Amino acid sequence: MKHIFRLFVIMGFAVITLGSCRNQQVTDRSNPFFSEFNTPFNVPPFEKIMAKHYMPAFEKGMAEGRGNIDRIIKDKSEPTFINTVEALDKSVDLLTKVSSVFFAQTSANTNDSLQKLEVEISPKLAAFRDEINLNPELFKRVRFVYENQSKSNLNSEQMFLLENLYKGFVRNGANLNKQDQDTLKKLNQEISVLTVKFSQNVLDETNKYRLFVNKDGLTGLPESLIASAAEAAKAAGKEGQWAFTTQRPSIFPFMQYSPNRDLRHEIYKAYTNRGNNGNEYDNNKILADIIRLRAERARLLGYKTHADYTLELRMAKKPENVFSLLNSLWDKAIPVAKNEVKEMQKIIDGEGSKFTLEPSDWWYYAEKLRKQKYNLDDNELRPYFNLENVREGAFTCANKLFGITFNPIPNCPLPHPDAEAFEVKDSTGTHIGVLYMDFHPRNSKRQGAWCNTYRSHSALDGNVVTPVVTTVFNFTRPAGNVPALLSLEEVSTLFHEFGHSLDALFNQNTYNQTYVAWDFVELPSQLMEHWATEPEVLKMYAKHYETGETIPDKLIEKIKNSSYFNQGFDNVELLAASLLDMAYYTLEAPVNINIQTFEKEYFNKIGLIPEIISRYRSTYFLHIIDGYDAGYYCYTWAAVLDNDAFEAFREKGIFDRKVATSYRKNILEKNGTMDAMQMYVNFRGREPQIEPLLRNRGLTGKLN
Repeated sequence: MKHIFRLFVIMGFAVITLGSCRNQQVTDRSNPFFSEFNTPFNVPPFEKIMAKHYMPAFEKGMAEGRGNIDRIIKDKSEPTFINTVEALDKSVDLLTKVSSVFFAQTSANTNDSLQKLEVEISPKLAAFRDEINLNPELFKRVRFVYENQSKSNLNSEQMFLLENLYKGFVRNGANLNKQDQDTLKKLNQEISVLTVKFSQNVLDETNKYRLFVNKDGLTGLPESLIASAAEAAKAAGKEGQWAFTTQRPSIFPFMQYSPNRDLRHEIYKAYTNRGNNGNEYDNNKILADIIRLRAERARLLGYKTHADYTLELRMAKKPENVFSLLNSLWDKAIPVAKNEVKEMQKIIDGEGSKFTLEPSDWWYYAEKLRKQKYNLDDNELRPYFNLENVREGAFTCANKLFGITFNPIPNCPLPHPDAEAFEVKDSTGTHIGVLYMDFHPRNSKRQGAWCNTYRSHSALDGNVVTPVVTTVFNFTRPAGNVPALLSLEEVSTLFHEFGHSLDALFNQNTYNQTYVAWDFVELPSQLMEHWATEPEVLKMYAKHYETGETIPDKLIEKIKNSSYFNQGFDNVELLAASLLDMAYYTLEAPVNINIQTFEKEYFNKIGLIPEIISRYRSTYFLHIIDGYDAGYYCYTWAAVLDNDAFEAFREKGIFDRKVATSYRKNILEKNGTMDAMQMYVNFRGREPQIEPLLRNRGLTGKLN
């Protein structure tokens, strides 16, 4: 998953009064945001930034933005790309600076003060964006430049920026009448508050739950999981017991190995009911309101549905194209999943058990099936996937592909003490950027894994600004004498987010504003996953944490042979979530739904089998409220691209430097500055084909 913090807003502001910066002279001297960061590579001085610094910086950033916009509007000369578009691009530098740090920290290292501030600032920022988007004089100047661009001798990047900037104003209400614009502002502010509250509820409910067990509840569990559970219990004041949480590194190994069916059911129910317990963290009404308000906003802006609005600038273009892809894969995946159910039920029956497979049984019996079919135990693999070695494996891959290097930065400010900082250099020794990696779960961090930027690349007026990128994970911590050992899925996750970081590090955009097609954004990440399990790559990084032995060929062969394993489940749970997202956001206003009823009826309608629950149920489906709304399909859309793209490497060699250079130059450096399909064609020589995806996912018709 990727968060993108580019230019914080699409710039252009009317005026709302947020108050001047109080005690400004004192604040200017003490607030880290009001001066250059005197740190290595100008990274944020995290240890000096306190909660009290954010609001004054937000306020001053908006005030500076208003002043800059006012100067653009009052310019008496004819609007040009330089005096309007470029000036607009530079108008909110301080606001972008503070926003990038603030929202990255509220995702990865939040606290009560930041959560309260997030609720307070979100509607103000939404209103500020509307000041830009709904400013008639500013839009008039942008429109003039847009309509007269043939006279401006613009390069391709400038034309792409101008085209999308103009569309952005139109799509955000610039052509609405005053009454409708006022309605739009109100909708935007309401949505901004609700989305923050939804996310905070998921975090709070995740942190609230603990499954405490005694020693008899540890049967079958890996030693590394037992050790981390002991530490979790101790931290919760329950020393002598073991605690398991709904964080992925805790719950899913427990589901995979615990023979205690009642405990598996209990923790899985807690996981799948987050936000749906009728308590202070309940998200049912919040999500229903978000869907309702987004549908109203889409209609106000002239679109049939919210999905029609969001897809307009993506590769998919319209909902029908998304449903066409998802449904075609759904029809292929369901029979595979049903066959997997039959195989696991056969194991249950063979053991003399008298129950039918349920969702909370899946991981446990899938692991038994894997052992039976492929003689492969995930615990057999973990000792070879020491986190530090896997990280170095990703670095080595990037070095062999692109010639870049990663060196630890001593005494570098860190977004959290757990994080690590690396300087990234090109093959010539030229500084490219800074990469943070933050690996382990904590109460201040949201679930999942993601990549975002504290600073993005730009080169306006010849002043090159290099990126500062962070990748954030939730991998099991080291426990006792055992280092952090990853599952095969977690290995893929590390390579995935690392792929996002390469996209951000290599980008060569000139301007702060970029326009990445959201269904293209997962290509760099998902493509990088392909290297993780290549035999040549495994031998580079998969070393036994105790003996240093390289992973044996027999285990590599087992990984290869089991590549189609559980693909029915993997595809069905992902596609179910993607289809549910689209179902919500293709509702036409007025929308008034009960979330639980809608979810149940929709899954019954599409034929989701009872043994599988959607990857995300509605009330903790963070993606669809924070950027992947009508966009969770993007992982599947990009999968067509990444599977086809990796064929280019297979054809020439997985470390072929010529192919890697073409990929870097045509996609990673250009992403967000030109049409996504054109970038892909420039790299591949043709449009993508779906056959590699079907083949690699075992969806070609043969049941496995």
